[in-house]
Amino acid sequence: MPRRTATMLASALVLIALLCAGVLIKVPYSEMSPGPTVNTLGEARGEPVLRISGRKTYPASGHLNMTTVRVTGADYRMNIFEAVHGWLAHDSVVVPHDTLYPDGKTEEESTQENAEEFSQSQESAKVAALKELGIPVSTQVVVSTVVKGSPSEGKLHAGDVIKAVDGTAVKEPEDVAKLVTEHRPGENVTFTIVPAKEAAAAEKAGRAPEGGEKVTIRTVKAPPAEDGGEEGKDRAIVGIRAGTDHTFPFEIDIELADVGGPSAGLMFSLGIIDKLTPGDLTGGKFVAGTGTIDDAGTVGPIGGITMKLVGARNAGARYFLTPDDNCASAAADTPDGLTLVRVKTIEDATKSLERIKAGKTAGLPSCSTG
Repeated sequence: MPRRTATMLASALVLIALLCAGVLIKVPYSEMSPGPTVNTLGEARGEPVLRISGRKTYPASGHLNMTTVRVTGADYRMNIFEAVHGWLAHDSVVVPHDTLYPDGKTEEESTQENAEEFSQSQESAKVAALKELGIPVSTQVVVSTVVKGSPSEGKLHAGDVIKAVDGTAVKEPEDVAKLVTEHRPGENVTFTIVPAKEAAAAEKAGRAPEGGEKVTIRTVKAPPAEDGGEEGKDRAIVGIRAGTDHTFPFEIDIELADVGGPSAGLMFSLGIIDKLTPGDLTGGKFVAGTGTIDDAGTVGPIGGITMKLVGARNAGARYFLTPDDNCASAAADTPDGLTLVRVKTIEDATKSLERIKAGKTAGLPSCSTG
């Protein structure tokens, strides 16, 4: 065989081997890319994203779009070619697999966690919006979860409203743990509760749950600390986790399928405010954004900010409400034609929307300034 032909054949075989390796060899990375954006003032799959009943609402034009990020599944493993393509592409990011799915978390576990965070973000979005509008919202401490096999199993249930512990009224979830741990393991603790069904009926009627029944539970010793330390030694527990629930004066439903996580909280709050007030918050402008929100209206950071910026600009957004803690990374890679607006609270966001509506954008808080 001529030397030139042999060299070409050998090179072809090496190339084939490399191509096969690139396809077959899996690498521990996952990909993030821009997901769909949804206008909280509009519809998704033919249904309103926000549905409010029992209170006068107003038509709202413009866009207040929440943004999302697509990620590869927990069980999917990228090959070398896919990873290299993702690294080179501007509209995707390749990150270590454990960044998205830490501690071996399965896709099912991640989906469940995201669903719970999404549900909580909806609740906080409603509270923050109504507080911003000066509409009263009643808050109560509830049983969030009951540990299987604990003394509380069968006696307390998720959704039960905790009015008092040993006759002492509770106002925050932390009060419950504090009062229980004043006991020694083996002692009785008495809860005054409104059962979940009665509490749900009261919430549906737009009133705070009343009355209460007493439930006595014998405490047990807390399990050893995971790190083997002394913290929690001889601490009394009853096997519940307390949380908060709210009673709204009218019904607010947020309908959005196939979305998880807490990052849409800010945009849901703004959508609710827009629908409950005359006129338009945006003046018909296309505004997108992201950010968690708590009951007090504080905006928190999120993940995947650069992908959300790309998704927003591709959808047509001109302004992007950006959590303060995400500003540095957002400013480092902002798509052309998109103006970043720094927000720390829901009040910051509404004031900035007023400026955008009025065309006074020169004074907007920027991610490139303090």
